[in-house]
Amino acid sequence: MSASKEECDEMQPMEEDNEQEPEKSVYLPGTVLEDGEELVCDPTAYVMLHQLQTGSPCLSFDVIPDNITRNEDSYPLTCYLVAGTQAMETHANNVIVMKLSNLHRTSKQSEEDDSDEEEEEEVQYPAMAASLIKHQGGINRTRCTALNGVVLAATWSELGRVNIWDLTQQLQAVNDRDLLKRYVKDNVGNAVKPLFTFAGHQQEGFAIDWNLLDHGVLATGDCKMDIHIWKPKEGGSWFVDQRPLIGHKSSVEDIQWSPNEPTVLASCSVDRSIRIWDIRAPPSKACMLTTENAHTSDVNVISWNRNEPFIVSGGDDGILNIWDLRRFAEKQPVATFKHHTGSITSVDWHPTDSAVFASSGSDDQITLWDLSVEKDDESEEIPGLPPQLLFIHQGQKDIKELHWHPQIPGLIISTALSDFNIFRTISI
Repeated sequence: MSASKEECDEMQPMEEDNEQEPEKSVYLPGTVLEDGEELVCDPTAYVMLHQLQTGSPCLSFDVIPDNITRNEDSYPLTCYLVAGTQAMETHANNVIVMKLSNLHRTSKQSEEDDSDEEEEEEVQYPAMAASLIKHQGGINRTRCTALNGVVLAATWSELGRVNIWDLTQQLQAVNDRDLLKRYVKDNVGNAVKPLFTFAGHQQEGFAIDWNLLDHGVLATGDCKMDIHIWKPKEGGSWFVDQRPLIGHKSSVEDIQWSPNEPTVLASCSVDRSIRIWDIRAPPSKACMLTTENAHTSDVNVISWNRNEPFIVSGGDDGILNIWDLRRFAEKQPVATFKHHTGSITSVDWHPTDSAVFASSGSDDQITLWDLSVEKDDESEEIPGLPPQLLFIHQGQKDIKELHWHPQIPGLIISTALSDFNIFRTISI
């Protein structure tokens, strides 16, 4: 795992060496480069930037909660992830539990950082420890939670099944070098079985989310149009209501539980709608609010603000819409942003700053937004860019998913067909 010189934001077109240094300008995605120009990363735009590659691409991952005490200067950093592969062959897929450590700053912060540079370089290489669990079918999406002190991961398989895994053994392995060696040598991951499997969905799916307030409760949505609610039982099992929530007319693409109401969740769909549900009602009557035409095409992803009554949605139309749930019945977003030139693939609100969110698109961009920024006629704004757009990160190909780390301020992790990026910008 290493920082990649191709990972770029605030990239600068650079001409070949001439006697006179060319004037620098801000590169905007989609700009055609002239002969002799190339894009280079401006490292001063990042506090930290690292790259991680796995054997097979991972279309989905989640951050595993930990008990590490951190402060503003807790570098180098350590974090834990669970990811799911999408290998070319169905039988070659795995759940990957990762420990990423020695994630150091990648930009010079002071003159003191320049001292003893050679000595620092010897210890500043990031490290990854990984333990695998054999998984039947490619993993469409994975999410983790902690239940009674045990870290669990739920995986949506392309074979139409949802599995729940106990990650205790895998986390122990990545935290102990000797245990990990035995884990790998003995092929322990090939023999691990899921705690529970549900095969009641009629098609495969992508939508899945653990309840933040009622621990162990899970919602899963499939490509048919059905949403099922899971509730934990004694003995490490789950009761799955066979009666799906009724409302959507096409594939359910994403689900988000409310961070404030344990019985309320939101969903979005290929039918272009966003729906708010209350599972205290019977499944046929659980839909409380609906916006039928939330986007002009498929609604791919949603994220529920943890501190304010807002949802951000992203669609195939490349548009980001902000919804105020207090005015959801008006069926109009309170803000709309059109910057991405491809489908929106992921959105995530900042865990503590209610005005900030991140998005990714099939246009190979990750964008950071701050809704508290207002247009200022006297400021030096870049033409064609919304003033709320803080940062554009590039370098990954076919970005699939991103998450803020809930315990490390400003840290973003993203996965793509090309690789993972772990970075923190100077703007957040």
